[in-house]
Amino acid sequence: MGFLRALFIWWYNATIGTVINTWLHGVTVGADAFGNRYYQSRDGKRRWALYAGTVEASRTPPEWNSWLRFTIDQPPAAGRKRRPWEKDHLPNLSGTEGAYHPPGSLVRGEPRAPTTGDYESWSPNA
Repeated sequence: MGFLRALFIWWYNATIGTVINTWLHGVTVGADAFGNRYYQSRDGKRRWALYAGTVEASRTPPEWNSWLRFTIDQPPAAGRKRRPWEKDHLPNLSGTEGAYHPPGSLVRGEPRAPTTGDYESWSPNA
């Protein structure tokens, strides 16, 4: 089952075709703190990532995303000094335990706050 899963189910990891293409045509450029590895073609016209775990584009940190999209020419430096206002990168947490649930959400199990009565609905005749 492991081989068939790797062969056909691309969202769990890179497909066999991507791995073979990377071996044959890819040049390693670097890796990020999450274990994702970044490659480019020998002529520099294509760039891609092999994700550590689930294939999810939101797991790419902003600096590597800029490089993948050809926004910057050079790959990000490993020891880059961060600005004081920069936060740690978080992938999209939708559908996970870490997803945001506003107050009153059914998932939180809290009672919903009563309406305040300051809402006035729009009327075309008003």
